Amino acid sequence: MGEQPIFSTRAHVFQIDPTTKKNWVPTSKHAVTVSYFYDSTRNVYRIISLDGSKAIINSTITPNMTFTKTSQKFGQWADSRANTVYGLGFSSENHLLKFAEKFAEFKEAARLAKEKSQEKMELTSTPSQESATGDLQSPLTPESINGTDDERGTTPEMPQHPPEPRREPSQNQLPFSHSSSSINKHWEAELAALKGNNAKLTAALLESTANVKQWKQQLAAYQEEAERLHTRVTELECVSGQTPVIKSQKTELNQTIEELESALKAKEEELERLKEEVESANEFQIQKESLTQKLQETEERNQTLETQLGELELRLEGSQLESEAFRKSLRSLLELLDGKIFELTELRDSLARLIEDSSS
Repeated sequence: MGEQPIFSTRAHVFQIDPTTKKNWVPTSKHAVTVSYFYDSTRNVYRIISLDGSKAIINSTITPNMTFTKTSQKFGQWADSRANTVYGLGFSSENHLLKFAEKFAEFKEAARLAKEKSQEKMELTSTPSQESATGDLQSPLTPESINGTDDERGTTPEMPQHPPEPRREPSQNQLPFSHSSSSINKHWEAELAALKGNNAKLTAALLESTANVKQWKQQLAAYQEEAERLHTRVTELECVSGQTPVIKSQKTELNQTIEELESALKAKEEELERLKEEVESANEFQIQKESLTQKLQETEERNQTLETQLGELELRLEGSQLESEAFRKSLRSLLELLDGKIFELTELRDSLARLIEDSSS
């Protein structure tokens, strides 16, 4: 069956700084898919993560590895073969615990597989010859006792975990900004799924292409053999006075031709199936490109909306300042109007008194 994914999750990926051996360096701009793979042919477990077409994690699990939880959402392990330390930042503690549980499970499986392999090697090894003095040569070597250089390599220093890769959104964030973020996450999830499918289909396509070349060669050989047999049958039919031996040869040749024709038909059907798979892979590639373009358009619209939001906030602030100034002007006018009204009231009372005095 080859190598197959058996568990997947999403996390932010980090690697230890090769210079300082203390600081974390992010190897992915956002959360990516991290998967456990099992190779049934070699009985090997690996942790693999791709950022686009680049492999940012390719770590084979060995019995001497340990996954360490350094915070509620961050864990790390050292890979002596790659001479680095990998760190993963998860969105929740449950995801971290699930990943750590799978790590321990596959580590134990790798240990059992190694022990079985060593037992098989010991059982199938030839008995050692006796030396001249009668002592037996020991089949053990330093590598079998202490492990290989890769397995007993020095484990790099375990650094402190980096800041949390996620942070909660602000409560004052506007609603359409949140909707744009969810749209981006939706397209990113679909794009990641399509990338995974595209990688599987690409591997299947490469394998199918190699098989097609081999089958084409076999098909050409079958056709040549069929033509040669047809020619031989024709020659035998032209021979006068066919003997029973010639008839039996003809029967055998006819059976061989029928078998070759059935094999040729089966190969043609297999070629048709492979062509359909190639067409399906091309359709997935077109869908991937379409989703990538939609994601870019969504990001551009998000940037445009953010720009418009900034402009609206500036205009709102300017309008508030203008409204405040207008209210101050109105208050001043009201105070001035109250004073004028009071003066007019006094003038009216004075005129009324003058009229009364003049009439009396």
